[in-house]
Amino acid sequence: MKKIYLLLLLASSSVCFSQEDAWVYFKDKPNSTTDLANPLTILSQRALDRRTAQGIALDSKDAPVYQPYINEIISSTGITVKAKSKWLNCVHVRGSVANINALKLLSSVLKIDFADKTLNSSSNKTVVKLKFKPVNKTMETAVSFNYGTSSNQIQMLNGHLLHQLDYTGSGKIIAVLDSGFPGVNTAQPFKRLRDNNQILGGYDYVNKSNNYFSGHYHGSYVLSSMGGYVDGQLVGTAPDAKYYLYITEDAVSAFPYSENPVEESNWVEAAEEADRVGVDIISTSLGYFGYDNTRYSHTYSDMTGNLAFASQGANIAFDKGIIVVASAGNEGQQTEPHIGVPAEALNVLAVGAVQSNRNYASFSSIGPSFDGRVKPNVTAQGQTVVLSDTAGNIVTANGTSFSCPITSGLVACLWQALPGKNAQQIKQLIVQSSDNFAEPAVKSRPQYGYGIPDFNLALSKGLSNSDFSKTGLILYPNPTSDLISVTLPNDSNVKTISIYTILGQKVLEKNISNQSPSISLKYLNSGIYFYKIESKDFSKSGKIIKL
Repeated sequence: MKKIYLLLLLASSSVCFSQEDAWVYFKDKPNSTTDLANPLTILSQRALDRRTAQGIALDSKDAPVYQPYINEIISSTGITVKAKSKWLNCVHVRGSVANINALKLLSSVLKIDFADKTLNSSSNKTVVKLKFKPVNKTMETAVSFNYGTSSNQIQMLNGHLLHQLDYTGSGKIIAVLDSGFPGVNTAQPFKRLRDNNQILGGYDYVNKSNNYFSGHYHGSYVLSSMGGYVDGQLVGTAPDAKYYLYITEDAVSAFPYSENPVEESNWVEAAEEADRVGVDIISTSLGYFGYDNTRYSHTYSDMTGNLAFASQGANIAFDKGIIVVASAGNEGQQTEPHIGVPAEALNVLAVGAVQSNRNYASFSSIGPSFDGRVKPNVTAQGQTVVLSDTAGNIVTANGTSFSCPITSGLVACLWQALPGKNAQQIKQLIVQSSDNFAEPAVKSRPQYGYGIPDFNLALSKGLSNSDFSKTGLILYPNPTSDLISVTLPNDSNVKTISIYTILGQKVLEKNISNQSPSISLKYLNSGIYFYKIESKDFSKSGKIIKL
């Protein structure tokens, strides 16, 4: 993604890397049968409930890496274990080429993949070494103290209409994977989150620390676009969701900033923990393409959806019933303008950036993926986005770092409104509601993807194709400018629908049946109303918005 220029490194083309990074994969998980027979020892009840709701069976990926195997690697000469992954049954190690290759002699080891692909014995691929300007992977943010309103970034997606229906993310949990969250425990815009116990926990995978209110400011900015709240200045897209905060990106420990594939391993390890504690959505404004050691860097030909380590992890998270939302990147004006990892992953909802007027923001990374898939999937406001800084000042900033969480928050709101949908269905509803869905311009306008989603339209689509067998009633579209349609329970009683103002004044009453389910609200003023549908043995009430 858009990075901080390090001129000192650019002056030298022969940096020496005596230590290599690699992933060591194990042959099996000897304790997996026992682990899977006792699922509450490896997953929270909420994680198990998510799987049950979506018809997802437990498998060996859910079992932890066999600890004696890890201990064996740790005790090996010259090897440092940097991270681990249960989903991919491996550890990320650092050491000399000779010491890493010596690990192949261990009976537990299946294979070793070096981050430098030329060191892998099975690789005949010539790696093209592009000249990248080394940077940190969080977005370059141009901040000004502009006390504007956050309304446009929500209204562009019709998210405010979901909020008016009380779909504000309540009951949903979002994991934020980023570079740090300083000020979230002190600044005023996060007070509402703190007072309502909406920060559930987190971890710093870079420093192996429980202090996640630390690190780089970028994650705090990102969180504010979803959970920040200052009346009249900033309302996040999911103000009532709950959050886990995970630091996976090292952006403060040293200058120049270290850019190493261990950050992909941190990312996957955090995603696994997010799964374990039962999150619904992962929002990540990080991306990976070029590294300090250019032999580790990805190339465009790697962007095939499931090759990079973090992309593999993101796809598995989706398989576990989690929606993964990722920034497309800020490389639209660079020599290599394409989306990076994990935005390019098969099942990730990649979000590009537009300006406040819905036009393309020129910095936003483009698609398609190397194998021709539409990327980014959708776009949202990423220029002049209203946020909070770590001191609580309301500021503006640019980057797909912010179009991503703006979208993530509304994913939570939509899923709250459609709790019976699975991750695939929610993701598809969002894509299908986007303004370029009918004709995604893969070649002529690859920066837009499927376009800007309309979350109110997604909700209407979700309601109209739901069976709602438990209640037997659907009222849609909501909001509406005129007609509403009502699908009724299958009984023979005549029903009555009554519409009331917020002060309780009845303004419409009509008998309805399965043969005449449409009602016109054309003559009502715009605003919020309440409806009540009842019969001899049935009653249903709710809120409706007249546009």
